[in-house]
Amino acid sequence: MTPGSILVLKPGLLTSIQDLGRWGHQAAGVPVAGPMDAFSHRLANQLVANAAGAATLEITLMGPELAFDVDTTIAITGAHFDVWCDDRPVPMATSVPIAAGQRIRFGKRVQGARAYLGVAGGVQAPVVLGSRATHLVSGMGGHEGRALAAGDRVPILAGAGSGATRKAAGLVLPTGGRARVRVVPGPQADWFHADALRTVSGVSFRISPRSNRMGYRLEGPPLARVREGELISEPVGMGAIQVPGAGEPILLMADRQTAGGYPKIGHVISADLPLAGQLAPGEFVEFVTCTRQEAVAALIARERQLLRYSALRDVS
Repeated sequence: MTPGSILVLKPGLLTSIQDLGRWGHQAAGVPVAGPMDAFSHRLANQLVANAAGAATLEITLMGPELAFDVDTTIAITGAHFDVWCDDRPVPMATSVPIAAGQRIRFGKRVQGARAYLGVAGGVQAPVVLGSRATHLVSGMGGHEGRALAAGDRVPILAGAGSGATRKAAGLVLPTGGRARVRVVPGPQADWFHADALRTVSGVSFRISPRSNRMGYRLEGPPLARVREGELISEPVGMGAIQVPGAGEPILLMADRQTAGGYPKIGHVISADLPLAGQLAPGEFVEFVTCTRQEAVAALIARERQLLRYSALRDVS
């Protein structure tokens, strides 16, 4: 493959380069970053015959306009947007050949919050500590550690991928700006009333405008503790539900810190994190308790979806 690039004509609201994250450096205080919806990121890569860890463009709420200077193949997954290649509609979750000189333009957002644009060979941003992922707070990775801006050139490789047109069903997106996600008890669940998680089951928490890729601040009934004080900081992961002293929960997301001292009442199960990643400020999340056995079964089912798509058929 020969080098090429994507020229950013319009950046959209927040478009960044993401791969599966910067793992293995949390002990040194280096955040993981990565996609808010890892399922859709991985599916975009499968559709263009990339490895799961190849870098994609994560597109948030308002999409970009992009010009390609080499022939390649793309796929767009996750949030459903109206998308055009020049004047031709681009189907979602389908591999699409792109010729040098063509433009991709995102229009109206129909459903979901974040889309992923995979390109054959992956986005070729510099590798920093083993990853191309953008961590916005620290300014690490991606394109100069920041969201893309008009005039940026994103390096890619020329090539048409597998040559077959591939299509998949994609993630079932939250409807009506509301997602129900399953949770298991967190390591400090005993800091709260014994039935605290059951109490919040079915309650709608609004995602505050103060939310971002680090975490969602959740507006709703406060979660009162039965134990005072703070923890010695300990490692945290994506999906942890931290509760500061005032009782307003925070759902940690992709750009989370590596450690924290707030007690964690629960943890969103891995299979449902993609659903949380498809929510935007002003939308709602509901928690439903489940067992660890149910969480494992749900993750196996989610992974089987990707396995079914790993040998995608030619639909051309």
